[in-house]
Amino acid sequence: MPTNITVALDGTPLMGPIGGIRRFTEQLILALRNEYPGDNYIPVSDQFAPTPKGLEKRWWLYGLQKALKRTGAQVFHGTDFAVPYLSRVPSIMTVHDLSPWNDPSPTSARVKSRAGKLMKWKIPTLIHTPSEAVRRELIEAFAWPEDRIVAIPLAAAEMFTPEPRETVDPYFLYLGTHEPRKNLEVLVQAMKILDEQGIRIPLLMAGQSRPGYRLDLHPNIERLGPQSEAELPRLYRNATAVLYPSNYEGFGLPILEAMQSGAPVIASDIPVHREVGGTAALYANPKDPAAWASLMVSLIGGNPQRSAASLARASEYSWQKTAQAFRALYARCLNQ
Repeated sequence: MPTNITVALDGTPLMGPIGGIRRFTEQLILALRNEYPGDNYIPVSDQFAPTPKGLEKRWWLYGLQKALKRTGAQVFHGTDFAVPYLSRVPSIMTVHDLSPWNDPSPTSARVKSRAGKLMKWKIPTLIHTPSEAVRRELIEAFAWPEDRIVAIPLAAAEMFTPEPRETVDPYFLYLGTHEPRKNLEVLVQAMKILDEQGIRIPLLMAGQSRPGYRLDLHPNIERLGPQSEAELPRLYRNATAVLYPSNYEGFGLPILEAMQSGAPVIASDIPVHREVGGTAALYANPKDPAAWASLMVSLIGGNPQRSAASLARASEYSWQKTAQAFRALYARCLNQ
């Protein structure tokens, strides 16, 4: 392994709204710098001031190449589905999931077009996925050589801790984007079932809604909207249970954030969630509101055993371990 290396990472997600890809990029850079102070990990983006001029406005073709030369980067890590078509250094592309291929939105169409070409033409030296489930999907969908796709899991940030837990009225929590693949309708139906049983514990739904997405809420559901990073640990640790009903995910970082906060988790029963949550989470059929309602009722009043299981599972992941795995991947990329 090289003594010291310089890696340029796509820092564009750092300029976006709070979300999984931003947290991934931010936490990875912090962990790498902390674990390997002799290396250089440099975020680069055309979104950083000053605004690029001339040919550098063509960021992926010209501006990025100039940035790689200026920084002396030996490897480029595309943290969000993209690397240059032509590059002066080897590259790693993170493919978070295959949702762009399942989502008709204009943003996903752009990602699908670019990332699809990059993978079809075998441009990245290596591909990173956050889970083995996504790794298998990519191998099957794009006929990529198995030894060129590496799964490295993510982790929860250190700010997520189980203490102190406040004395508050009980509530269930969903935290994530509001969009079709998150399957929030099953939670609305589960809340109707609880209401019919005389259970009035509210469901707080935090996160940003995708433009055009509509969801008819039950009266016992409160939409909080986007929350600051500083507010998230408190929301997690005080929740009766954190609910994650997605039909599809590439990893499910909120599951680990909730577990590291000591909260019980109920997740949809899909392969990637079982990969992340193990036996610590409870799982429900994403199409069965009655199953969700039953598990939610089982956690009312607190469940110390389930909270302990959450903490134990979260302790198996850390950004230190993730940084070590990426450092080895960067070194491998140099020698590929």
